[in-house]
Amino acid sequence: MNCRKELIYQNSLSCEEDIKGFVLEGSAKISFEEGKMRLENAMDAANGQKANYVLWCPEDFPSDVFIEWDFRPLREPGLCILFFAAQGINGESIFDESLTKRTGEYTQYHHGEINAFHVSYFRRKEPDERAFHTCNLRKSYGFHLVAQGADPIPEVEDAKEMYHIGVWKKGNVIKFYVNELEVFSFEDDGETYGDLLEGGKIGFRQLAPLVAEYSNLRVYKI
Repeated sequence: MNCRKELIYQNSLSCEEDIKGFVLEGSAKISFEEGKMRLENAMDAANGQKANYVLWCPEDFPSDVFIEWDFRPLREPGLCILFFAAQGINGESIFDESLTKRTGEYTQYHHGEINAFHVSYFRRKEPDERAFHTCNLRKSYGFHLVAQGADPIPEVEDAKEMYHIGVWKKGNVIKFYVNELEVFSFEDDGETYGDLLEGGKIGFRQLAPLVAEYSNLRVYKI
């Protein structure tokens, strides 16, 4: 991360006004406790994928960026994802009216009408995820697992503080950090898993019944 960075977006995520213009796909309860954005499913987790959701930041970001935010899990089980470099499959905005409406179900994001990277972290949903903690990077269109690393975030009962999460994307290289610890790195050849992905939107996804807090979202041009 030792590179010149220019701050181009910052959002404390501390009150309802801060997410004015954000786009929610699916149903969620969004509250602000102690100056942090808290996300929780609005539908019962028994509804499966229908209970999950994505909250998109409305801004468009350039290709070479460093994205950082603070995160703390409050209730398990569940899983978190950050989508980034998200665009329509023909380069249009993910909110273009020509695209099919998305409702938070995962297949709409990896085999739908958008391209994106999605990094999943605090993966505590399925038994295998709870038994062996990893952070995964996937590339879409498709469900291509392109990088993986050990998840250093502890279980909820031991997660007493916010964890600082970072995504570095410059050229064809992507790196993922937790508390400045590099978890994985991926070099995209632009062929094996499709063309290189450029700029686009970012969005937070949660799987029910996870409850988590977010704050201090910042994006830098690098």
